[in-house]
Amino acid sequence: MAAPVRFLTGITTTGTPHLGNYVGAFRPAVEASRRPGTENFYFLADYHALIKCDEPARVQRSTLEIAACWLAVGLDPQRVLFYRQSDIPEIPELTWLLTCVTGKGLLNRAHAYKAAVDKNTAAGLDPDVDVSAGLFMYPVLMAADILMFKAHRIPVGRDQVQHVEMARDIANSFNHLYGELLVAPQAQIDETVALLPGLDGRKMSKSYDNHIPLFAPREQLRKLIAGIVTDSSAPGEPKQVEGSALFQIYEAFASVEETQRLREAYASGIAWSDAKQMLFDRIDREIAPMRERYQALIDDPAEIERILRAGAEKARAIATPFMTELRQAVGLRNLAAQAGRAKAKAAKAALPAFKQYREADGRHYFKLVDAGGRLLAQSAGFASPQEAGRVVAQLKHDAALPPGHALQLAPGITEAEVAAALRQFSQE
Repeated sequence: MAAPVRFLTGITTTGTPHLGNYVGAFRPAVEASRRPGTENFYFLADYHALIKCDEPARVQRSTLEIAACWLAVGLDPQRVLFYRQSDIPEIPELTWLLTCVTGKGLLNRAHAYKAAVDKNTAAGLDPDVDVSAGLFMYPVLMAADILMFKAHRIPVGRDQVQHVEMARDIANSFNHLYGELLVAPQAQIDETVALLPGLDGRKMSKSYDNHIPLFAPREQLRKLIAGIVTDSSAPGEPKQVEGSALFQIYEAFASVEETQRLREAYASGIAWSDAKQMLFDRIDREIAPMRERYQALIDDPAEIERILRAGAEKARAIATPFMTELRQAVGLRNLAAQAGRAKAKAAKAALPAFKQYREADGRHYFKLVDAGGRLLAQSAGFASPQEAGRVVAQLKHDAALPPGHALQLAPGITEAEVAAALRQFSQE
């Protein structure tokens, strides 16, 4: 039976989710979590939040809201691993191990760092003004998130593909030095996931202040939808669906049949107020039950904390032994255990040995020596090293001299001594 494919998704805890996040991330991720043959990891990226936010209360509130959103939209913590990044101490430890194999040149090419440098350079400032080491090291932390759990597929938007590719590069660098321990991930882009326009027609984003909070109160939702920018077409005039933010948002929530009815209504000259009412009704029908669940969770943060702690326990059951393996690989080892291994290695070395060699006559021989190197017996010549090797293997397997053997015993050595030496091979 094939091993399950592991998917991993994280959301940075710096804001309140909006409808665009729901359509582009939450909804498809929850649907994906139910696929057979997969293991799914979902985490709250609160370490990443510290790179861009220095408001502790905001990070805490966002962590609560995003966790509540995941649970309200249907994520089942019994089916997936759902945890808070900062509850897994192995992640920052792995970050350091990866830092030590990551070239600075690779990090110089990261989009976020380059954008900050370009902005400073354009303003005539030092290239690294206000650029923290956290921003510079962001790709390594993201690589640790992924590589810690041997994730195979990372669902991302096109703007995040570079970070997954960098995680692959970092994994390959580590594996080159220490062995094939890390799984090189692949980015997975779902071209069918809708990108929602905001109130002004641009991509819905908090930075544009054009977003609709996912669980806005019902009347606030109605008011925000009423503010969606439309053209000046009057009631009765046909309207274009191409470029219509209102139509695109409706399409992201509606069935094919519902979308077709709105398309026909556009062609028939529906009033913008009626189209906005249709959009409000359709969104509210889907969101209302989730909104109720969300509010219950927000009002019970202790329950969210319990769920996250339980998720962290499951995640650490994977991370802790793997981190032990990685520490061993890089040399962060238990010295007492090393002494034990050294003794075992020395004991193994203190055994008889077969030594194969070729003489001037072109034939191949082997000899048996004891742990001190004293010659016990020597073979006749063989035409090839393979023939000599087969006889050696047979002697080791039988751990005894066969009847009529062709070994020449060294002076002063008895068959009993040779047989005793051979028996030691069976005890290895």
